[in-house]
Amino acid sequence: VQLQASGGGLVQAGGSLRLSCAASGSIFGIGSMSWHRQVPGKQRELVASIMSGGTTRYAESLKGRFTISRDNAKNTGYLQMNSLKPEDTAVYYCHAGINNGFQWRNYWGQGTQVTVSS
Repeated sequence: VQLQASGGGLVQAGGSLRLSCAASGSIFGIGSMSWHRQVPGKQRELVASIMSGGTTRYAESLKGRFTISRDNAKNTGYLQMNSLKPEDTAVYYCHAGINNGFQWRNYWGQGTQVTVSS
């Protein structure tokens, strides 16, 4: 099982980006999916999460600007980021709980860099 994150890049403040996280391999079910971000020297922080049934949760400071979603048929999660600010600059990681046919395991994507210029 692999998680492939994509969609990061360089954007001006006020702009938008949409991140994708595609799961592939031996997948018998995906539970929660989430996005986290990390800047050098700081701990990785939760950005948003979404359960298999669609229940979402957001970091309080990001509510209203970021939207998490998923397409269960495509085994893919998304993070729509609007009104981006320079402080949103970070490496963004996706995470998912996946049943690989033997057990439920936690998987992380490789990270995608988001840089917001002022």
